[in-house]
Amino acid sequence: MEEKKNILTYEGLKMYEDELHDLKVVRRREVAEKIKEAREQGDLSENAEYDAAKDEQRNIEARIEELEAILKNAEVILTDEVDADKVNIGCKVKLLDIEFSEELEYRIVGTTEANSLQGKISNESPVGSALIGHKTGDAVEVETPAGSFTYKILSIERPNGD
Repeated sequence: MEEKKNILTYEGLKMYEDELHDLKVVRRREVAEKIKEAREQGDLSENAEYDAAKDEQRNIEARIEELEAILKNAEVILTDEVDADKVNIGCKVKLLDIEFSEELEYRIVGTTEANSLQGKISNESPVGSALIGHKTGDAVEVETPAGSFTYKILSIERPNGD
């Protein structure tokens, strides 16, 4: 079975590559030093610093593995391939919530980059998937677990220079 592609914007790819580099080059060295210092304190069976450093090392290695898997299956959305007239991955979309007369702004990204606190929603989320392919001025009905919502697309901003 083929593994699922991780759709990333160029910005997301760069972020994950930078984090992976930092973990491998900086954080591994830091935790190795902590383990070395804790070992020098003697008895490891009751050494809280040693246990904490080993836990940190496990967490770093797990995150490295996770990032390598994401990057191995990454598919980067290139800016010049994005149709600026339609909502697509990488686009920033300004919406009007018809029911509440509230303006919202989202960036459509792949699931691995999604972070609602940063206004980044997945192309596979109910709102993201409903918006894909629509144009400015379209009214889009979205079925969510919380009910049905209608959004009017006010503007679509193509990713800048990714």
